Amino acid sequence: MQHVKLPEIATMAISPDERAFFLQLGTRIAELRKAQGITQIQMAEALGVSQQTVNSYEVARRRIPTSALPALATLLSSSVDELVLGDKAKPEVGKRGPTSKLQQTIEQVSTLPRSKQKLLMEMIDAVIQQAS
Repeated sequence: MQHVKLPEIATMAISPDERAFFLQLGTRIAELRKAQGITQIQMAEALGVSQQTVNSYEVARRRIPTSALPALATLLSSSVDELVLGDKAKPEVGKRGPTSKLQQTIEQVSTLPRSKQKLLMEMIDAVIQQAS
């Protein structure tokens, strides 16, 4: 993991709306961290902060610096939009919930070189034609 040193920021009083936002953000970060199998200690090391600071982010005792969001999104294999907006960042198409195995496979295939994608498409087309 690449290490990024984040500034330590003093805690400040925040409005109830801001508190609710940071609670939701912290919850999303904790969920994504756990889904990636990353511990608070590993995240802290990657971000250059203490484990207590990561915990404070997740429970909204401390605001997450805006400058930390890109590094955090990268670490969590997410986007800044997804971190900040949660489900609102994704258009509501189809069912909600975890990504299906098929969708995960399609996303993996899209990262392959074009020649490999073409080969896979030909194989899939042949299987579909046989099933029809």
